[in-house]
Amino acid sequence: MDFVSTMKAKAASMRKKLVLPEGTDIRTIKAAKIIVEEQLAANVILLGKVADIQKVAETEGLCLTGIDIVSPHADANLDLFAREYYELRKHKGLSEEQAKTDITDSLRWGAMMVRLGHADAMVAGAANTTGDVLRAGLSIVGTVPGLKTASSCFVMVGFDSQWGEDGALIFSDCAVIPDPSSEQLADIAQSAAQSCRELLDTEPVVALMSFSTKGSAVHDHTIKVQSAVTILKERNPGFVFDGELQADAALVPSITDKKAPGSPVRGKVNTLIFPDLNAGNIGYKLVQRLGNAEAFGPFLQGFAKPISDLSRGASIDDIVTTCAVTLARAKQEN
Repeated sequence: MDFVSTMKAKAASMRKKLVLPEGTDIRTIKAAKIIVEEQLAANVILLGKVADIQKVAETEGLCLTGIDIVSPHADANLDLFAREYYELRKHKGLSEEQAKTDITDSLRWGAMMVRLGHADAMVAGAANTTGDVLRAGLSIVGTVPGLKTASSCFVMVGFDSQWGEDGALIFSDCAVIPDPSSEQLADIAQSAAQSCRELLDTEPVVALMSFSTKGSAVHDHTIKVQSAVTILKERNPGFVFDGELQADAALVPSITDKKAPGSPVRGKVNTLIFPDLNAGNIGYKLVQRLGNAEAFGPFLQGFAKPISDLSRGASIDDIVTTCAVTLARAKQEN
């Protein structure tokens, strides 16, 4: 599947508003230009002082026509955003005066734009750490109702069509939570299932993986995955899942029949949940390098509204792709 083209087409059809908090980053400005030229968003908003952004753009001879620039310190929404932020954080001891100062931080401002519907999606991380992006998202946008965990997924493509959805699979979590609890694993599975729907356009079939299949080994690590499966069963999340499963038992029907006879995921798995970040990060990189698969992401998941993080080494193309994916995940009713 041509994942990038599919996401760009979906984003273009949805006509959503995108905010990019890192307005003085030249890669971000160049990506914004491409997004406008390819009509991937209805509006593209850069955050920062107008003069600063224009100065950076002029060094590269870039025209900012079609791009909106918002300076939080001087914006008419400052009081509104500050009040909302105060209400969200006053239980942490935040004062109204400090809220007005803190909300002008570009990441917080962008997240508040998304929270209040002034933008539909936010992408950042080219000049900020993942931790900073996550903190802004969690404190202002929050997680999906019923879930407590923000996590990530990769879209892995380029396999033989017998695997996943026409050669594409969701790998999760490979970038955010080092050692998830059973409850967090259940949250990750639910978020990854939704990512499968949004990014692969198919119903998720989820395998929670381990070095054990159905109790073949007993260890705290396997018990954690078993407990996550029990939690999912209690939640009745509305998708097919099974665990704990070794990778071969999850993916190869003949081995499923031997190790987990009667498993509902037999021959249909398109979403793989790793037990921790060691397994997830190593797994996706091995598949990418040795299996010649393409790895798109990581894309954040579990937030109430679309927020994405970038590597600080992201290329312009990386930023455009992540923006297209994030816009494609915005709800139609937003």
